[in-house]
Amino acid sequence: MVSTTPVVGLLWGLLGVAAFSFTVPFTRVAVGGLPPLFIGSGRAVVAAVLAAGALAATRQRLPHARHWARLAVVGGGVVVGFPLLTSYALVTAPASHGAVVIAVLPAATATMAVLRGHERPPVLFWVVAGVGAVAAMGFASAQWGGIGHLRWSDLLLSGAVVAAAIGYAEGALLARELGAWQTVSWALVLCSPLMVFLAVQSAAQQTPSGTEAQWAAFAYLGVVSMFLGFFAWYHGLAIGPMAQVSQVQLVQPVLSICWAGLLLAEHLTWTTILGGLVVIVCAGAAVGVRSKGSAQPRTSA
Repeated sequence: MVSTTPVVGLLWGLLGVAAFSFTVPFTRVAVGGLPPLFIGSGRAVVAAVLAAGALAATRQRLPHARHWARLAVVGGGVVVGFPLLTSYALVTAPASHGAVVIAVLPAATATMAVLRGHERPPVLFWVVAGVGAVAAMGFASAQWGGIGHLRWSDLLLSGAVVAAAIGYAEGALLARELGAWQTVSWALVLCSPLMVFLAVQSAAQQTPSGTEAQWAAFAYLGVVSMFLGFFAWYHGLAIGPMAQVSQVQLVQPVLSICWAGLLLAEHLTWTTILGGLVVIVCAGAAVGVRSKGSAQPRTSA
């Protein structure tokens, strides 16, 4: 029934977000023993092998020529950019810190969707989205000793947010043409030569050696964070409405912060909790404003 479609989209989106919520904590676990370059590239190689197998088993047709450039955008954002940048950032930044900075991602995704769709949202959208970004950077500065005390890891996390937002927005649109899991699978296959090269180079420079927990975290990043999670996430966004489904992503930083405390025994300060709430509220407001603007009926020519 048509009336249940939004609910179905939200449920698929929530499943994807639940899978992604372990990404930051498990990356933090993995970088405790494995090189960040190997983690960022190797997880993509694992996912690409699974993707190639799924595409071959189901005999998927090659995308049209017009799709490859858009797949490169998706791959550059979620296959190359986000994994590599977060892997390096979380070598020094705690998982809870990374989760708060990345909490601005829903607003960033909504912004990229606005730019990609040539929408004209109200000024309030840009104000709230900007406040959310400033709040994320303000939190990061406060964590390191005050305003202006940002660290290199915060710049990497900010870059990861931009990369993921671009990949999410473009991937959601492309999923309507190629299918949800097909989109991420083709993006993984397209980026696989580069990621194999980087993984081999990293292994040659430093032989990967980690504990069972670190290898298990790496396996999760490759199988779930880079592959299965996108099945659910892009499927939910494709069912849509994209603006409403994207709001489910606001749950992700809350879950990630909880996992950091429960699984990594990270001490959650009031600064972390308050900072996370402020960023999440701002991100939710930005997505909500954009959602209301998108819901307005269009006048026919």
